[in-house]
Amino acid sequence: MFKTESLQRRESREKFRDGKGVSLLCNIVEKEELLGNCRFFGKITLDPGCSIGYHQHDREEEVYYILSGQGVVNDNGDTRTVNPGDSVLTGNGAFHSIENQGDVPLEFIGVILTYDPPER
Repeated sequence: MFKTESLQRRESREKFRDGKGVSLLCNIVEKEELLGNCRFFGKITLDPGCSIGYHQHDREEEVYYILSGQGVVNDNGDTRTVNPGDSVLTGNGAFHSIENQGDVPLEFIGVILTYDPPER
């Protein structure tokens, strides 16, 4: 399968997971297009001051891979600054959040893998 950028679904989420501002999501590949246990594979953009709120990943795990900008991640109580090339893995009942406290957009890849086989 080959998918041009124009076919990747985009959406805006206001106060995503009780965060601040708007989160822009680009669904690179839809979960229905995948045969594995992946429920989200996309690029997320947070403008300065925007965030994804603190939320739990139960029976799944999420990876953030930072592409550009700078953010602050709370990974189950461990708060750190993240920069391009950094990654964060949260799962197995843990919580996390991410916030753009910089001056330029924060862009990162998000991948959510579930522990249970998908229902088909």
